[in-house]
Amino acid sequence: MPVKLYVPRETRLHEKRVALVPAVVEKLQKLGIDISLQPGAGLAARIPDAAYETTGVTLANPEGEIDLIFSVQPPSIAEIGQMKPGTVLCCFVYAHRELATVRALRDGNITCFAMELVPRITRAQAMDALSSQAALAGYYAALLAATNLNRILPMMTTAVGSLRPARVLVMGAGVAGLQALATAKRLGAMVEGYDVRPEVKEQVESVGGKFVDTGVSASGQGGYARELTEEEQTKVAEVLTRHIQSADAVITTASIPGRPSPKIISEAQIMGMKPGSVIIDLAAEGGGNTPLTQPGDTVEIGPTTIVAPLNIPSHLAEHASELYARNLLALVGLMVKEGTLTLDWEDEILAGAVLTHEGQIKNETARKAAESGGE
Repeated sequence: MPVKLYVPRETRLHEKRVALVPAVVEKLQKLGIDISLQPGAGLAARIPDAAYETTGVTLANPEGEIDLIFSVQPPSIAEIGQMKPGTVLCCFVYAHRELATVRALRDGNITCFAMELVPRITRAQAMDALSSQAALAGYYAALLAATNLNRILPMMTTAVGSLRPARVLVMGAGVAGLQALATAKRLGAMVEGYDVRPEVKEQVESVGGKFVDTGVSASGQGGYARELTEEEQTKVAEVLTRHIQSADAVITTASIPGRPSPKIISEAQIMGMKPGSVIIDLAAEGGGNTPLTQPGDTVEIGPTTIVAPLNIPSHLAEHASELYARNLLALVGLMVKEGTLTLDWEDEILAGAVLTHEGQIKNETARKAAESGGE
């Protein structure tokens, strides 16, 4: 019997992505997977039902025995209640924001692999959905900077004189930050990159940026930066203030999984920025990187405009869906062998990404949060 995969239509507000694209269907079928998709699931990403049908996907609402479910956002409590015990679900969850969902997955005996928990190791790069989506967010951030400024990014020479290029400072040199740097550079801006991890200096320079060195290192575990102490923040602020206040656009990308986004730009620094400058805050999902950020909104504060979009990859739904579907394909390749769904808990990727299994919350941080009584 083939493994039966079902892909539902996303129902969360403003979510346009879909967890399956036609380009990966054949590869899933070769693993021994029979695929059904809810009608209209790809329409928000501009993928018509006919594009799936031509690849052999069955268009149907959930019915019968389903072994495996792919989605972008976590399903609703009601949808979880309709899943058979033992169903394997692959999606983003962000347990600290979805404790009721985590409890429902536990109580429903659903095996859930949370895509944000995929270990950030070399072997798991093809499954790293956080990175694939962050790359698109970084690209889009540079475009937001360009379209929200009252000036152009590149130098331009005209018959009446030359226009100087804009200065763009990117704070955070992870996947999103490096892509923002590279895109702003391609658009002709003068770019600087800052990160509390000095070892990323070469990466910043490799995409054409000048690294801002503050003399403070905050390298953390798992590819993330640790939060700075107050003393370190003060030292960093002294160096960064002049770079922030000389920039035309600042793009911030600092986030800590499961915790509020760190405030890396102060109100005082914002008030000293150039008239007409912009801040593109990519950390709005966690509350933002400035104390004046209003997640989901664009606001004018003193001399600058703070742009804080939510769910940026959904704005690029076609390619975001394609990359995410490839991430899922790589992950399910560890689970399905010759048409049989087999979970090898000795595999560090599966063991690291699992959130719930056999009526237990396997991720320790999520388990403590869920059992503490929070909502």
